[in-house]
Amino acid sequence: MPPPADIVKVAIEWPGANAQLIEMDQKRALSSIIREVCDGWSLSGSEQFALRYADGPQLYITEQSRGEIKNGTILRLAISPARAARQLLERIQSHGIDARLEALKELAKLSADPTFAAEFINMEGIGTLARLVESGTHFGEMLAFTLTAFLELMDHGIVSWDLISLSFIKQIAGYVNQPMVDVSILQRSLAILESMVLNSHSLYHRVAQEITVGQLIGHLSNQEIQTYAIALINALFLKAPEDRRQEMASTLAQKHLRSIILNHVIRGNRPIKAEMAHQLYVLQVLTFNLLEERMMTKMDPNDQAQRDIIFELRRIAFDGENDPTGTEKRKAMYTKDYKMLGFTNHVNPAMDFTQTPPGMLALDNMLYLAKVHQDTYIRIVLENSSREDKHECPFGRCAIELTRMLCEILQVGELPNEGCNDYHPMFFTHDRAWEEFFCVCIQLLNKTWKEMRATAEDFNKVMQVVREQITRALAMKPSSLDQLKNKLRGLNYSEILRLRQSERMSQDDFQSPPIIELRERIQPEILELIKQQRLNRLCEGSCFRKLGNRRRQEKFWFCRLSLNHKVLHYGDLDESPQGEVPFELLSDKIPVSDIKSVVTGKDCPHMKEKSALKQNKEVLELAFSVLYDPDETLNFVAPNKYEYCIWTDGLCALLGREMGSDLTRSDLDTLISMEMKLRLLDLENITIPEAPPPVPKEPSSYNFTYNYS
Repeated sequence: MPPPADIVKVAIEWPGANAQLIEMDQKRALSSIIREVCDGWSLSGSEQFALRYADGPQLYITEQSRGEIKNGTILRLAISPARAARQLLERIQSHGIDARLEALKELAKLSADPTFAAEFINMEGIGTLARLVESGTHFGEMLAFTLTAFLELMDHGIVSWDLISLSFIKQIAGYVNQPMVDVSILQRSLAILESMVLNSHSLYHRVAQEITVGQLIGHLSNQEIQTYAIALINALFLKAPEDRRQEMASTLAQKHLRSIILNHVIRGNRPIKAEMAHQLYVLQVLTFNLLEERMMTKMDPNDQAQRDIIFELRRIAFDGENDPTGTEKRKAMYTKDYKMLGFTNHVNPAMDFTQTPPGMLALDNMLYLAKVHQDTYIRIVLENSSREDKHECPFGRCAIELTRMLCEILQVGELPNEGCNDYHPMFFTHDRAWEEFFCVCIQLLNKTWKEMRATAEDFNKVMQVVREQITRALAMKPSSLDQLKNKLRGLNYSEILRLRQSERMSQDDFQSPPIIELRERIQPEILELIKQQRLNRLCEGSCFRKLGNRRRQEKFWFCRLSLNHKVLHYGDLDESPQGEVPFELLSDKIPVSDIKSVVTGKDCPHMKEKSALKQNKEVLELAFSVLYDPDETLNFVAPNKYEYCIWTDGLCALLGREMGSDLTRSDLDTLISMEMKLRLLDLENITIPEAPPPVPKEPSSYNFTYNYS
């Protein structure tokens, strides 16, 4: 007979004694259980003790977290969090160097526990650590452990960063500015400054006064602290006022940040890890966001300086043609030239730049092409002006729409996504990467227009093809603009048609009535197959990254469903796992019977608490939470859309609710099509009226095996 659900069999250890094997009744008060355990070892003062996990992060067990204990767990009797905090605080303030160092080591480890952190903070522990740093008397290991503990304690969000003193900031900034500082101290100092900037508007200004970009760039040659330095640069960039960002960008350009990152990071002798990839992506996004002001600036048709830019475009394209003396003749000639340049408004082309986006950014791109790549610009304009009217590619209109498209593809003006690592190495190979990217793409557009033999009516079709060419090429991650050109040459219009046809053929979307009837007939069993596949994937489990202010620590946790589909097991990991994680390593659990609901997006508790930076569209799309009794939540942010759909669909199937993700529908269509392929090979019971005869069934040389996972 199975034991009651409220009884958990565990082993409890105590140094120098044999372990106690007990049956823990989850209905009993935790203090009563601890008292019984203490009596077993003749220990007095049970209120001074607590239980902790013996493995993993060794977190304290509380009344709120005790429900996560599972059968076979090994626990350890330890002094209570309050007693541990009091003892460590006393030892940290002692005069013995060795005793103080050992206390700081233990504190750095225990500070990750939220229960201990709350007790230590209530005893003014953070103030004590801050004073130790401000005194300037700690060095080496002792200072490193002090900074680690401080950062761990602040990361719990119990205390506001605004309480940090100016002298503390100056001391931390001093470690960053000193030429010879231990790497571990420098890493923690940079991380603390980054957290200050991201979590407090007032502290941003203080940090910005103490730290210069030039000092941070100087640290990029050290591979151990590159990620921390770029993260702080990004934080300062992100929180800078609008009027300071352009100034900061100019300083970064003068300090050759781009070339330093290219040579020491992207082309360095070490592989780029996930956190560095994220920081490069953030820097890329913030750099492109500098274009937002021009992108959202409308052209003023009455501004002569802006109109002169259009005159310059005309002059470069048609240089050598003498202006007629008469005003009327000059207007007529300008109108003709503006038509040849491909503007929509031939009389006053300034009106073409009054829509935002792309606003004045499109005109900036056109002027850059005309001045820096003058031969290319003249060739495109004159080549199209000599074609028949119906086949000419309107340069002006194309440049404006292409600029708008590139802004959409690169998400100009949007905040960085917390979990994204999608940086493009080629944008770090040129000081004017945006403009050069435009120049490559406008030539692609002109080439594709010719290959499609397009007319004005085909404009939108051409732009769709060009978008597909660009997005496919970017997905290949070219390392330079020259590689981008090579990728685009291989993605000509014929190749795009071939890829589209291949993708359509793989979908096999038949529309005849018998096929539709067959789809409806097999859909229930395919849907059930998808549900089983989702549940099987939940049993395999997935790794999730913990979101926090200090991403570079790469904290992970793993969650998987028990094989009998009755318990969700989860636990923290030191690093991203390779393969399946055994149940024994996952110390926490949630009975499926306790799950009340699954919520997504903005309804998730951890999304309501996040800052504006983290509440961007992509993170919201990947967030979901499990709500379970009594009033607890387990919060997720999936690594990608596929894992999001796997888990939300699987949890819904687990709770007996309808799955509804886009990926489920896509999987459903794919699986139905695959199943139909199998069944259509044998059409004995299906008659397709007025249709060509089916392809004869091949001999047994075909063996159809489909992996639904």
